[in-house]
Amino acid sequence: MARNLSDRLTTGGIIVIIGVALLLSTTDVVRMRSVWGWIAALFVVVGVWGLLRSNFRNLVGPVMVVAIAGTVLLRNLGLIPESAIETWWPLFVVLFGLLIVISRSRRRQRIRLEGVGADGEVTVVSIFGSDTRRIATDEFTGAEVVAVFGDAELDLLDAAVRSQSAVVDVVSVFGDAELRVPTDWDVRLETLAIFGDTIDRRRRQTGGEDTNEPDGSEDTTEPELIVTGVSVFGDIQIRD
Repeated sequence: MARNLSDRLTTGGIIVIIGVALLLSTTDVVRMRSVWGWIAALFVVVGVWGLLRSNFRNLVGPVMVVAIAGTVLLRNLGLIPESAIETWWPLFVVLFGLLIVISRSRRRQRIRLEGVGADGEVTVVSIFGSDTRRIATDEFTGAEVVAVFGDAELDLLDAAVRSQSAVVDVVSVFGDAELRVPTDWDVRLETLAIFGDTIDRRRRQTGGEDTNEPDGSEDTTEPELIVTGVSVFGDIQIRD
């Protein structure tokens, strides 16, 4: 998929820039502190890119990246003291919760406008553990999946989307988030991968044979499922 390739290029670009920064420091061209002081700015750009790429549909992951990286950048520039971060870092947790609430509220508002019930909403949270949910409804509308140092699985094999696209927000931090989706569903990935991976591993029907390789074309029709969110040193996998 073109979108998946774009995520890989972004991750690769970050690694290249970090490597160049290390080279500059080891060759004494630039002091390490001055080089690393601007690395946070790169992550701010990546977060903003994630917002624009999804037309602000993907909020949780990109906004958290911008907030955390932006705070580190301000500290590196000497605009806020280290002690302020040590005192106020719980605000990141508050922001994370608010973003989840806002994302769900936006989805419910869309559902009301379309005249579809919200019975298909589900939340899967795995923190230092595992959580598996299986959905069997013909009016699936969306979900939140969070995997932090754990495994979270959302099984949609017995579900169906009646209205416009369902949206699943995924946050994977040192974890593994797995979505089991019917092979015939059209899935659009709008995730932000930072040293992580997002991939659709479902079997494809091409010329009567199963294959895991995409055909390279982008479907302009509205997909059944849109997957948004972020993977940081984690995996987001779509399976059947």
